[in-house]
Amino acid sequence: MAEPDIKKGLAGVYADTTEISKVNPDTNSLLYRGYPVQELAATQPFEAVAHLLWHGDLPDEAQLAELRAKERTLRALPDNVKTVMDALPTSAHPMDIVRTAVSIVGANDPDAEDASAELEQAFNLFAVLPAIVSYEQRRRNGQELIEPRDDLDYAANFLWMAFGEEADPLVVEAFNQSMILYAEHSFNASTFTARVVTSTLADLYSAVTAAIGALKGQLHGGANEAVMEVFEEVGEASKADAWMQTALDEKRKIMGFGHRVYKNGDSRVPTMRAALERLAEHYERPDMLEMYTALEQAMADRKPIKPNLDFPSGPAYALIGFDVPIFTPLFVAARVTGWTAHIIEQRASNALIRPLSAYSGPDERHVDGVDASALPEDTSTIEETE
Repeated sequence: MAEPDIKKGLAGVYADTTEISKVNPDTNSLLYRGYPVQELAATQPFEAVAHLLWHGDLPDEAQLAELRAKERTLRALPDNVKTVMDALPTSAHPMDIVRTAVSIVGANDPDAEDASAELEQAFNLFAVLPAIVSYEQRRRNGQELIEPRDDLDYAANFLWMAFGEEADPLVVEAFNQSMILYAEHSFNASTFTARVVTSTLADLYSAVTAAIGALKGQLHGGANEAVMEVFEEVGEASKADAWMQTALDEKRKIMGFGHRVYKNGDSRVPTMRAALERLAEHYERPDMLEMYTALEQAMADRKPIKPNLDFPSGPAYALIGFDVPIFTPLFVAARVTGWTAHIIEQRASNALIRPLSAYSGPDERHVDGVDASALPEDTSTIEETE
């Protein structure tokens, strides 16, 4: 028997088709339903991009107004979700809190098992996750819950609930762009996890909860947190070059650089870097941009590896005021739109995702003293039919 061709990490394997997103190799652009993400980030509110991912087209003015009106009615943090969050230790990672909160939101939904209601379930999570993430930002700092406002759009209200003051329009724009850039990225690890769970016919909330678990890892969503750990470790821009040489000599993985899909640079980075530049000027923090630039150059001087989206988004979120452990929950709030679009797509043309494995353990062996011939055997027969 020929040895199986193992694709470690499923690298190069096409598991299914999708209409939701792709990377165009000719332009190196990430496309959402055909639209380059940098165009969406430059022109659209996050609510419109959510509509695009779920429905296939950007909303017209009436559809966007309807979506926004509906989202504003679902923003409040449910009482029992708050109770559960309050019962959990503030020492726990916020991703653990968010994962648990999403499970409670699912348990609250009387239609959680109704696959025909998945779009409503997706919208429910989209609307309530800002309250969950914002309250965790406050709770871990000993601050009280801030109720949502119905006179602010999604991004502005998110920042209001997190910090208790209206954000400058420049900050709102940068935050909105980050949400769009993080919203979707084809069959990444967490999205594939959501599709695997959906393929078993589990409900949408279960699939999203599993995706959150996958996103927590440093090789996926947790990378934006790790970027700030690098910034802290380096200390100042003047030390970046020496730090990079040492890190590479020690064969460390430099978080925020490189990507499995992009070979010519992450197409989302220029938009997020421009947002970081504006934020650094707004907050009068040139040191943050200097550190970014120094590390980027130090890597470029040694290896042809370019930054990915996590590299500019980490310092951008830090400038806005979010605690570093909240960065990946922000990713959840954005990516839930892409996850749920994939869940709906998987359900519409489902096949159980169950790959094979090549066994590499011991050959068949038997427990001492057991007479294998005395054990029951399968005597059933299967008749072949045409």
